[in-house]
Amino acid sequence: MRILDQLVVLALPFAPKALVKQFAWRYVAGESLEEMLETVRQLNEQGAMATVDVLGEFIHIPQEAHQAAALYKTVLEAIAKERLDANISVKLSQMGLLLDKALCSEIMHDLVATAAKARIFVRIDMEDSACTSDTIALYLKLRRQFDNVGIVLQAYLRRTVGDARQIMRNLSKISSPANFRLCKGIYREPRTLAWPNHTLINKNYTLILEEMFKQQAYVGIATHNEELVWEALRLIDQYRLKPHEYEFQMLLGVDPELRQILLNGGHRVRVYVPFGKDWFAYCTRRLKENPSIAGHLLKNLW
Repeated sequence: MRILDQLVVLALPFAPKALVKQFAWRYVAGESLEEMLETVRQLNEQGAMATVDVLGEFIHIPQEAHQAAALYKTVLEAIAKERLDANISVKLSQMGLLLDKALCSEIMHDLVATAAKARIFVRIDMEDSACTSDTIALYLKLRRQFDNVGIVLQAYLRRTVGDARQIMRNLSKISSPANFRLCKGIYREPRTLAWPNHTLINKNYTLILEEMFKQQAYVGIATHNEELVWEALRLIDQYRLKPHEYEFQMLLGVDPELRQILLNGGHRVRVYVPFGKDWFAYCTRRLKENPSIAGHLLKNLW
């Protein structure tokens, strides 16, 4: 199957967009604001929460960062107006991190402040390892002033256990627990930086999750892996956590049956809802970073 996955990835950039859209669209909530809102409404009706991602990561000029932030503010306004159970997820590269750190800090401060006024949470996504330290630094800076902001950590990086402990130590000084999304991570990284196989990544994920629970952090348990779901449920039971003290998180279009199983079990579930005109680039990048998804897409096409 791996060879077939790789062939799909190689062919995808040359395929007509209309064809790609047929099997990729279930993973993206359309191009428009209204399409995204309708997806979030449906998820809320099913009992799930949402986090909205405006697609578009890599920018070239500061104006693009300001434009992205303005679009996110439109999303915040729409969520608040419709009283949807949703927050937003933001990539710092889209806000100018790789162009100008001061610009990114300024934009994020304004965006988080705007979200705070609307009582909406902001999740800072984690990107490749070149962005990790700067992302953590900006998160801690924002947390000194705002409590409606959280961060993503990736279990496949060797450094993540230490990063989680550092963040929780820093936030203990301001008597404010950390708020994490813990995921495996999808970017390609060298062995020197990342654990080399799924077994070790899963073990590291469980170790980090337990460290977070020990320190009473709120965690968005982001996984579609049934074994990790079992480990998470074991720890939830061990630490006697109540449903409002954690949540599970899943990608739009991926394993809705598992999502419903968790909802039926009384657990909070949040779905990652990406939308925007950059959907084709998003899909192709994700497939290159994780070719195993290609098999699922091909199956859905047939």
